[in-house]
Amino acid sequence: MAEKGIPSWPKVTIRLYDDHNAEVKIAGRSHPVNHHDPRQAAIALVAERSAQLGRAMKATAVESDGSSWPLIIHPDGQVEAVEVATKNDKPIWPIIAAAALAVVLVAGTALYLLVIRDHGPAKPTSTESPKLPELPKPEVKADQFAARPAPPGWSTNAAWTIDIKPDTHPAVSPDGSEVAVLTADQKLVVLDSAGKVIYQDKVPRDTTSPVYTTVDSKPVLAATAPGSLFYWPGDGAPPTDIELPDSAQVQFFGSSPLVDMGTEAGASVVTGGELQAAPNQPRLSTILLADGNRVLMARYAGPLYWSEPGKDLVTLQPKPPPGAKSIDHIVAASAGRVIVHWTTGKANEVIVSVNSTANGAVVATCPKVSPDQADDWHWLPDQAGKVASLGECLINFTSGKTSLLTQFEPQSVNQTTIYGQVGGDLVSVVPGSKLVKLQPNTARPWGTAGDHAIVVHDSVLYALDKK
Repeated sequence: MAEKGIPSWPKVTIRLYDDHNAEVKIAGRSHPVNHHDPRQAAIALVAERSAQLGRAMKATAVESDGSSWPLIIHPDGQVEAVEVATKNDKPIWPIIAAAALAVVLVAGTALYLLVIRDHGPAKPTSTESPKLPELPKPEVKADQFAARPAPPGWSTNAAWTIDIKPDTHPAVSPDGSEVAVLTADQKLVVLDSAGKVIYQDKVPRDTTSPVYTTVDSKPVLAATAPGSLFYWPGDGAPPTDIELPDSAQVQFFGSSPLVDMGTEAGASVVTGGELQAAPNQPRLSTILLADGNRVLMARYAGPLYWSEPGKDLVTLQPKPPPGAKSIDHIVAASAGRVIVHWTTGKANEVIVSVNSTANGAVVATCPKVSPDQADDWHWLPDQAGKVASLGECLINFTSGKTSLLTQFEPQSVNQTTIYGQVGGDLVSVVPGSKLVKLQPNTARPWGTAGDHAIVVHDSVLYALDKK
């Protein structure tokens, strides 16, 4: 078998859900299959693509129980099993017997699929969208949060808890209706605010913590794994799997995923289940974030640029706040906002503003500070765009007012409450209100789901009730 001569691209996965439903993913594009023989129909679909390429294709077949088989599918529909190399430092006969058994099983499966079973129509027809397979549900139970002080306004009573994978964190949907976690048995689990499992899916090892974002203007739940970006549409349907180059990095600073291909390759956006390169990047510019199928870029001293596939580059000049002379440099950006440092004509003074990425208008202006002080400020906005902390500068976007909180270091935000430290003490503050000093090691919420604050301690998620 000439497996070594067959390119690994495009990546092909055949996933069987039940006796009638399967899904074929080719280079990240999903092809649902609903057929009386989903295996044969899926193979026929891959064989058709193989014929278009004029060569055989590698594929991974995943059964409903999670077992997987590497295959090679030829343009004529012939299926070969990929032999897995074995080490020679083990007893030879058991290895030969095991290898022979594996080959017989896979070959028998291929023979059964292609010869013995009724072939049916050559092309599959889809009458119903496939759904994720049923998996054993995780243990979700009530408990008490006794390990650390609860955040202000929340009790130690946890209406529900769930064990999560170590070194991962939950994601709370923007509307507070869902909580997504990774579990230690390699599953993505999505629960409603009452702790009921909505859907779950098996994920590869080393999958990153989930993130709520948007793709094609629709809300999705996304996560990355080595070589892949996954996103689930949220209705129990299988995810879209986009193959990524080894050097690619995915960031979620904007409203949509941005795939950074590296210094020379530029960046891509996700649209229609595929990657599209962001065109026309100006020299000496930095890629900041993605908003739908647009990419925001900036030069160090401005201006901003919007790049969109199929359209001309759009230049956007941030407007100066009162007292500003010129742009010193552009610092960072988040969905809808960009942070700009402005000169004032004095060497030891800058004005920091928050500007709209839609029209460049100033939406907030911080008090004048020294350049060194402003350079240490960390940008932390909330999801709803109501409040933010730019280091020591607290911003209330509803009122348009800002204020300085000396030595404040923001750490997290939940709704309109910002958590951080002042001089080593843990505090919380709502911009425009008084500072609240917290007990040492007080838990900081990852978000609010319904009437519950979502906190994590020792790889356990707790949904705390209100006081």
